[in-house]
Order: sequence, then structure tokens, then C-alpha cells
Amino acid sequence: MAVVSDEFDYLRDKHRQHREQNSPELNLRTHRSISWIARAAALIEEDPDAAFIFSWIAFNAAYAKDMADDPGSFARADFQNFFDALVRCDPRGRIAHEIWYQFEGVVAELLDNKYIFSPFWKFHNGDAEYDNWELRFGSAKKAAQYAIEEQETAKLLSIVFDRLYVLRNQLVHGGATWNSQVNRKQVRDGAELLLSLLPVFIDTMLSNPDEDWGAPYYPVAD
Repeated sequence: MAVVSDEFDYLRDKHRQHREQNSPELNLRTHRSISWIARAAALIEEDPDAAFIFSWIAFNAAYAKDMADDPGSFARADFQNFFDALVRCDPRGRIAHEIWYQFEGVVAELLDNKYIFSPFWKFHNGDAEYDNWELRFGSAKKAAQYAIEEQETAKLLSIVFDRLYVLRNQLVHGGATWNSQVNRKQVRDGAELLLSLLPVFIDTMLSNPDEDWGAPYYPVAD
């Protein structure tokens, strides 16, 4: 379920309270992310497509660095580093609670959805190297199952966000119709999952200012 307004008030208050001791880079990242999370939450009921896109912008604000000329591969490589840091800085296991318990069913459905599995689309776009997409899909699900069995939260987050990244591409690159009746469930489920995880991510970052969260690629410039 999407987070409610008092959680955003908590994040904004915490951001203000820690602004003096936290670095300008961390302040900027979290400030931007909170603003997009709040907007996404306001739209989740009436426009899940927009809520998902705005949630992904919030995620980018939190973690993204210089992506050079290939944002796809760089983004996916950075996912794991970001999630490793978050889980390491979350000794109370709040992130684990969201992914393992609150959204256990949603995560299972996302991992079992071929329409947000990149090799499926590469095959349908004529790439012969991915004729074996079904075998790859089975292997990917086994890897996810192993992460689940071993309770490897950071690894599972990376796998799930890899699927959400495909969904992000479908929406942002015009591969879906706004408010379409096709494949709606993963859009809403993805948006609600992001809206539950992102406030915990931001809270974790604000509580761990000594971690190197990196500088935003687009700082405030004169």
C-alpha cells in the first residue's frame, strides 16, 4: 500500500533537522527524492502510470551518478552497490521487512512476469541471441529463488529493480499506452512497491550521513 502523508511530513522534518550536519550532496539528493515521492503518492489512485514514473525519478534522485554514454548498463551496475549500502546501513531490517513481508506476493508476481523480463523483448525484436529467452527466464527465477531462500535482501532488491527498470523503459520510451487496460497490474504494483520502499531508503540515507552516497550528477549550478 502506498505511504501516507504523515510519512512524508516525517521525512521532510527529518531532512530539515539534519540539514546542518549532513553534506550538501546528501541534502540535495534526499530533498529532490522526497519531492518526487510526494508527487507520486498523490497520483497513485488516479494515475498509476504517472505515479510509477515519478517514483522512478525519486529513485534516480536518490542513487544516480554519472551514467556516461550508456545509462542502461551503468544504472543496473549501480543498483547493487546502492542496495548493498542501504542494507548495510539498515540494522533494524526495515527494508527487509518491506521486501520479504509487506510485498512478498507482489515481488513473486513481478519475478514471474515475462513482460518485464528484458530478454523476452530482445527476442521479440529479432535478436537471435535471445531465442533462448525462456531458458534465461527460468534461470533468472532460480537466481531470485536462491536470494529469497538465503534472505539476501540486497540481491533480491537488485533483481526486482532490474524488472522494474524494464517497466520503466516501456513507459518512458513510449512502449505502452497511457492508462491502457493491458498489463496494468504490474504498473500499479510497481508504483506501490516503490512508494513503500523509497521513504525507507531516504530515511536510511538521512540516518547514515557518513556513508558515501555519491554526489548528484546535476547539482544546483549558477
